[in-house]
Amino acid sequence: MRILVTGASGYIGGRLIPRLLAEGHQVRAMTRDPRRLESDPWRSEVEVVRGDVLDRDSLETAMSGCDAAFYLIHSMDDSDEDFQERDRRAAQNFADSAAAVDLSRIVYLGGLGEGSDLSEHLASRQEVGEILASGPTPVTELRAAVIIGSGSVSFEMLRYLTEVLPVMVTPKWVRTVCQPIAIADVLRILIHAIEESGGGSWIRRIGGPDRLTYEQMMRIYAEVAGLPRRLIVPVPVLSPKLSSHWVGLVTPLPTGVAKPLVESLRVEVSVEDNSYAEEVVGDLMGYREAVTRALDHANSRDVATRWSDTAESPARSLPGDPEWAGGSVLVDLQSTTSKASPDDLFWAFARIGGTFGYYTMNWAWALRGLIDSLVGGVGLRRGRRHPEEIRQGEALDFWRVVEVVPGRRLQLYAEMRLPGEAWLTFTAEPDEGGSRLEQKAVFVPRGLLGRLYWWAMLPFHVAIFRVMAERIARAAETRRSETSIELPG
Repeated sequence: MRILVTGASGYIGGRLIPRLLAEGHQVRAMTRDPRRLESDPWRSEVEVVRGDVLDRDSLETAMSGCDAAFYLIHSMDDSDEDFQERDRRAAQNFADSAAAVDLSRIVYLGGLGEGSDLSEHLASRQEVGEILASGPTPVTELRAAVIIGSGSVSFEMLRYLTEVLPVMVTPKWVRTVCQPIAIADVLRILIHAIEESGGGSWIRRIGGPDRLTYEQMMRIYAEVAGLPRRLIVPVPVLSPKLSSHWVGLVTPLPTGVAKPLVESLRVEVSVEDNSYAEEVVGDLMGYREAVTRALDHANSRDVATRWSDTAESPARSLPGDPEWAGGSVLVDLQSTTSKASPDDLFWAFARIGGTFGYYTMNWAWALRGLIDSLVGGVGLRRGRRHPEEIRQGEALDFWRVVEVVPGRRLQLYAEMRLPGEAWLTFTAEPDEGGSRLEQKAVFVPRGLLGRLYWWAMLPFHVAIFRVMAERIARAAETRRSETSIELPG
């Protein structure tokens, strides 16, 4: 079949596409920003189209000629108060467009949970399934609980909570029962669902073979990771709001993402009849094995996609002069030369962030990240997917990668809480005897507060950015000397 995959740059979509290709399907990947898929290893094998579920015209164009479609989109950030209405409009657009182009089936990955006590986000996800199924196109809605895989939002939260805190004072939800499922099994079920024939719409509840509390899941993680036994003390006074701030400080999840997740964790999510998953997969992967595999992939730096790959809105490219006409632009520009090649210089600046840091005053970057976390921002804990490889569209600490030109250029857009917008751009140019580094920090302030912020940060910029550029240039030279081979005379 020719299959449309929405959310192609997201955690599930990015892992599903190569498996669909392996099954012999033709894939059309839909994204709001096609540039974000340029570095994916399967890019040359798929058709990429620009589309937005809130734009009916682009959606019908993306669907035209396809046999079936995956709907892998939902709002995650609680800071958007209109997420429910936006999700309704997106689902209705999708159902109407599917009917207009006569799709044979829609497969939607939703969330488990029953009853009237669902969180707003869980209720919204189930409402999306109802809207999709209200049209004439058959819909398979797969409802899953916690998905365990390297880079998944649930795994990252469990991982950091368990690793960082040997003693945890936790909310009551740690005693809630859950039925986690491995990402490998979810992908197999998704592919089976899209290939099903018949005209009906179904809701399929899927889970792994284990029913566990979140406390048990954290204890098993500690055992698999070789950590000492964790002391977990549930208390009744931690509200979802307090819990989300606590999770936002300790884990890579910003508070806006943590809050809907924490609110959903208080709802028991298990499957009474798991026969569909058992029939499709056979022996479902247990939680302990899923954690072991996820840790192996994380430790070997083999993480194909991460929860942070998905942005609520595309990162903005640095605007040109005409767009700034009449506005204030504050710039810190550093330029230095290096004996290394542009490729070596690119290697040096493309590995910033994560555990490596920023070449100078890493404590100051860590402090800025902590402040951002305290005010509900993303902070530094998102890290990076790989210590040296970098892809357009992915998260890097509190940055989003806007542009990657291998051997030449890297542009980052700040996703921290700021009274304005900020970019950091590195460019490597050939120069006589080596290369030249141009490092540019650009800030477009918003009002008086934005201008005060820039001037307050100026002493740090003076102390950091010049040294940072010089050390990047020297690091490139070190790599050049380590990798060069001296031929005998």
